[in-house]
Amino acid sequence: MMTASSSLRRLALGTAAALAVIVSPLAARTNGVAAPSAASPATPTGQQQRQRNVIFILVDDLRFDGLGFLQPGVKTPNIDRLAAGGTYFPNTRVTSSLCSPSRATILTGMTARNHGVVDNNHSSEEGLTFFPKYLQGAGYQTAFFGKWHMGNDTADPRPGFDKWLSFKGQGNYYPNSGISDERFAKGVVNMLNVDGKEVPQKDYITDELTDYAMNWLAKERDPKKPFFLYLSHKAVHSDPLPPPRYAHQYDKAEFRLPASAVDTPENYKGKPRWVYDQRNSWHGIDFFYNSDMKMTDYLKYYYGTLSAVDDSVGRIMAWLKKAGLEKDTLVIFTSDNGFQVGEHGLIDKRNAYEPSVKVPLVMYEPGTVPAGVVNSGAIRNLDFAPTFLDLGGAQRPSQFEGKSAWPLITGAVAAKDWKAPDFTYEYYWEWTFPQTPGTFAIQRGNLKYIQYYGVYDADELYDVAADPGEMNNLAEDLKYLSTKIELRQALFDQLADRNGRHVIPYTQRQSIGAVRRGRNGTGAAPFPDSWLVEPNREDRLDPIVNDSLAKQAAHDRGEKFIPAPIVGQGTNSVEHGMKSLPKSKQQ
Repeated sequence: MMTASSSLRRLALGTAAALAVIVSPLAARTNGVAAPSAASPATPTGQQQRQRNVIFILVDDLRFDGLGFLQPGVKTPNIDRLAAGGTYFPNTRVTSSLCSPSRATILTGMTARNHGVVDNNHSSEEGLTFFPKYLQGAGYQTAFFGKWHMGNDTADPRPGFDKWLSFKGQGNYYPNSGISDERFAKGVVNMLNVDGKEVPQKDYITDELTDYAMNWLAKERDPKKPFFLYLSHKAVHSDPLPPPRYAHQYDKAEFRLPASAVDTPENYKGKPRWVYDQRNSWHGIDFFYNSDMKMTDYLKYYYGTLSAVDDSVGRIMAWLKKAGLEKDTLVIFTSDNGFQVGEHGLIDKRNAYEPSVKVPLVMYEPGTVPAGVVNSGAIRNLDFAPTFLDLGGAQRPSQFEGKSAWPLITGAVAAKDWKAPDFTYEYYWEWTFPQTPGTFAIQRGNLKYIQYYGVYDADELYDVAADPGEMNNLAEDLKYLSTKIELRQALFDQLADRNGRHVIPYTQRQSIGAVRRGRNGTGAAPFPDSWLVEPNREDRLDPIVNDSLAKQAAHDRGEKFIPAPIVGQGTNSVEHGMKSLPKSKQQ
């Protein structure tokens, strides 16, 4: 099944063994920095002799080992070929593991504390300059296709892109996803925004985004200019729905969850109490997305949905080869954040554990990016924007915080000589999903220190090389006391914004705080009775939606405000979505 090099295969085996997750064989605040002029190209900052094309493929919520060459049984032949002919970077992490903050960091070259997009709600984009604007100033044509999911939740075109296609919020897998048959029969359909005009969605979203991208590549762009294509897939975000052709691809697959998913005292030894409290919640393995679905079944939808992305990659690569642009185009495949499938009883992302912050990263450009290589150099999503400007010959603006990884990517600097900055992580508590506390972390070398904001909970310290599953908390090990103090100081220093402020604000943690309780005293309080519900309710999104008179009126009538069946049921199923596709694709 795998076409990657032997080094990739060896890495895959080590990854699977360490994590025990396998299947059976079968935009930035500039603070006065002006946006660039489109007058003339800037002087290149790297060693490249030409302005190469770039295709940046961003997937949503794909876990770091969720590819065929890393996980036997997962079928991603086109992405596997990309890795076999290019370089895989296993030490790639995101500085905020959440859709909007991560995407804002990619687009602006800034951390969340500076770009201000701190959650998935309505953060402002005011004053932000997105890196494609600088590429336009260097002579590039730019295009965006797909999920934006930042700012004020509109699908309107953003500055820096010559071509635009997006949708509001998370978008929809099918034209009729979430729409009843009666409303669909009356012409109600999910919409796309194409260059500022609302147009109906006509196809399965991954296929339709790829159609638009291919049309721009082949027919709409100026072939005399270098291009940057930003293809931002909705897949494989919840609730993942595959296209009909892959609806039953994994029916016989037997997924095995990580050992730490089991509710045992050993698995929770040394863990903060919020981790256990989250187990029975929206982002916990026992009640994820408020359903009683098994994660082993959910992953069949998840990887079936990924197969359409793999098809998309195959189409793009075939076109590049046919157009004679394969050696002139850098292709990048990655994800906006990771995804947990039960590690420590958790699912989804947000926290600072490895499956949440690590993402897959594959790069391909024959003759420039070494082929069949596993490059252990550390890269952050914060480093993408400066890398793109470096390889595109555009000058770096002063607000960028990352480091160009172009010398590492091309092999000009070996991984052993790559001086990666500390990996600093920030997640700001969200009222919509309050189970996960504000989280700050720093990794220096192999040691990762994690602390939490606003809860009386334990710190964490892990040696991620010796303990990749993060099971042995070293925070109270006296041998690591000096290290913990050092990392606490470094974390506090690095989390200051560009004005030197800690904008929550908060003060430096210097001890664990007054967390002690009487051994024979009262225990933890039970959760309120109104929070305790049965699974699979179709009103599961109502507590997340903003309160309003209309919402209350619906509840007073005994109705759901936002009907949301779980994945695979009702208007959230492949069978329902098929009815909205062209007849040639309804099977």
